[in-house]
Amino acid sequence: MIREATPADVPVIHAMVRELADYEKALDEARATEEQLRDALFGERPAAFAHVAEDDATGEPVGFALWFLNFSTWRGVHGIYLEDLYVRPGARGGGHGKALLTELARICVARGYERLEWSVLNWNEPSIAFYRALGARPQDEWTVFRLTDEALNSLGA
Repeated sequence: MIREATPADVPVIHAMVRELADYEKALDEARATEEQLRDALFGERPAAFAHVAEDDATGEPVGFALWFLNFSTWRGVHGIYLEDLYVRPGARGGGHGKALLTELARICVARGYERLEWSVLNWNEPSIAFYRALGARPQDEWTVFRLTDEALNSLGA
C-alpha cells in the first residue's frame, strides 16, 4: 500500500533516510534532523513531499519516496525530482519500490508534469537495473555539480 506521508511518519522517514545514507556509504553526511524533515514536509511552506510504502500484512512502513517539484524551461511545466527512494532490505522484491514510482508517475500524468527524474550512484547496479526495467534511461550526457560547505560559503560570501 502506498499513501501520502503524515506528520506521524517523520520519525520512521528520518530513520530510513539514515539507513539509505548508510547503504550509500555516506552516513556521516546525513545531518538532517526530524524537526527539519517535519518542517520541510509539513511546515508553513512545505518544500518537499513524501509517500510511504506499507507492508500489506502488517501495515508497517517499509519504504518511502521523498520528492519535490522542479520546472523545465524547455517543456514549460513542472516535473517531479525524486530526492530519495528507499525500501528496507527485508521488503525488497515485494513491489514496494515500483509501487512508489508508479504513484509518482501517476501524479505526474494527473497534473500534466512531463518529467520524473532522480539520481542514482554509478555503483548501485541493482537499482540501475530496476530503473532500466521500468523504462527509465540514464542522462549520460549530463554531469551533476554541487556546491556545499566551504565552497558554497566562500562563493556566497
